Amino acid sequence: MKPERIGDGRARGVNQAPIIGAPLVVHVVYRFDVGGLENGVVNLINRMTDWRHAVVALTECVPAFCARVQRADVGFHSLRQPPGHGWRSWPALLRILRELRPQVLHTRNLAALEMQPAAWWAGVPLRVHGEHGRDAEDPDGRSRKHQWIRRAYRPFVHRYVALSRDLERYLVDTVGFDRRAVVQISNGVDSERFAPAPQPQRAPGCPFPEPGLCLAGTVGRMQTVKAQPLLVQAFVAALAQQPALRQTLRLVLVGDGPLKAECERILADAGLRDLAWLPGARSDVPAVMQGLDLFVLPSLAEGISNTILEAMASGLPVVATAVGGNADLVEDGVSGRIVPPGDVPALAQALIAFAQDEPLRRAAGAAGRARVEARFSLETMVRAYRQVYEGASVALRVE
Repeated sequence: MKPERIGDGRARGVNQAPIIGAPLVVHVVYRFDVGGLENGVVNLINRMTDWRHAVVALTECVPAFCARVQRADVGFHSLRQPPGHGWRSWPALLRILRELRPQVLHTRNLAALEMQPAAWWAGVPLRVHGEHGRDAEDPDGRSRKHQWIRRAYRPFVHRYVALSRDLERYLVDTVGFDRRAVVQISNGVDSERFAPAPQPQRAPGCPFPEPGLCLAGTVGRMQTVKAQPLLVQAFVAALAQQPALRQTLRLVLVGDGPLKAECERILADAGLRDLAWLPGARSDVPAVMQGLDLFVLPSLAEGISNTILEAMASGLPVVATAVGGNADLVEDGVSGRIVPPGDVPALAQALIAFAQDEPLRRAAGAAGRARVEARFSLETMVRAYRQVYEGASVALRVE
């Protein structure tokens, strides 16, 4: 298999010359395309300017998404891995690593973990693996198969990065890794790009411009783990319990994916299609966030949610399910509400409470913004990763 190189960032963004002699980290992901994990990689690359970076995707580095990297010295490599075992991509990755000679290889999530033996064979000094979240098929981390796979690759990994306390506990207590090998690093958010609107506004194209409305919405790919139909069901239940909210409560679902049709069907069956806006995927997420009054994340599983951080930075109250690192971000009763996963009645009650109380929304939104500024800045995230990567010079190994 011959890897496909799609070029670098010279035609995009900042005209930054290569950093001669700076250490290099190679980031390995399954697919480099729109997603929370991938946005985190972009933010790290753009902000950690004293290191060089390259991205390897087991399947594809999507050019439109690569354009978000605002540096001229970043290479992108697509392995075009066919379905099946990842070891088939080892020869292609070996060629890349022997050419680039990185100080650090950083794989992310289970599919990319399979690339660690190739990095060991290539002699990469520091090998890091990140756990960003779980799939819908294993939302609680109970899969013995997945635990066994992680243990099988343990000899090849020097450091593990868990994006939430929940994932840190999983690696240490469930999988059984030495606590000293695991570090917890939360995602950061660009609090300048995502910020409260200077004055009330709605996203371009929004069909609900009237003042006095409460727009509750979510942003993300419409797939099983994100569970947007549960939010639609909660919206229907909230209006059934409080019919007066038909005058003020609106639903916004931004994103595309296999669950979009189901969401539209539930709304149509309830006769509420005209009270919801489903614009599909949007590239202007900061404007979308500024146009909402309440952000809701009904996920069945999460790591550390970038969209929650973006919503909090935008000054929005957040209702989220008690999965993954959501409770690490949202202070229940302060910056929003945490509800049990899959609990439509609890989600409906949270919608009602915020829809009926504008001062509550404002107070929770302000608390969330303050929390982001204090604990979840990009600078804090970059500093933590730099501390991990700087171990490359001595390649510390915890047995």
